[in-house]
Amino acid sequence: MKRWLPSPWMSLVLLLFWLLLNESLEPAHLLLGAILAVVVPLLTRPLQPMAYPRIAKPFKLFRLLAMALVEIVRSCFNVSWLILFTPKSKLNSQFIKIPLDMHNPYGLALLSCLINSTPGTVWVEILPEKHELALHVFDLHDEQWWIETIKTQYEQPLMEIFEQEKTA
Repeated sequence: MKRWLPSPWMSLVLLLFWLLLNESLEPAHLLLGAILAVVVPLLTRPLQPMAYPRIAKPFKLFRLLAMALVEIVRSCFNVSWLILFTPKSKLNSQFIKIPLDMHNPYGLALLSCLINSTPGTVWVEILPEKHELALHVFDLHDEQWWIETIKTQYEQPLMEIFEQEKTA
């Protein structure tokens, strides 16, 4: 089974998206979607260097994503307000370094997506010598608040989701 369907969930999602995009359940669309659902994962298998992560706490992942969505919307309003009504001289754009304990590449990728999706913050790089995240903040007032927020609200849940076998 793994030989023809290396990633059954990805195949299912591809089929569903194909059907949604075409807004049809006609046999031709079902057949073409099924062919794509089998062929695409087979062709992209060499691009996947690691096994897909096992998510032992999906509820925690959904809660994290919901919290991040709220933060993204809130940040949209705050950054818009700053851009429209705050003089440039009062903005304090800074780079900060946040020490990271997480090493899981999937957790780091999701952390990067969440940080870059939030207006006013940009993931710059991971500094390899100390495993620190270089982060740019549009209007920085409290560096310690940012460090604590990233570590407790984002990194800690991601470590529980993606590195559960190391913490158990």
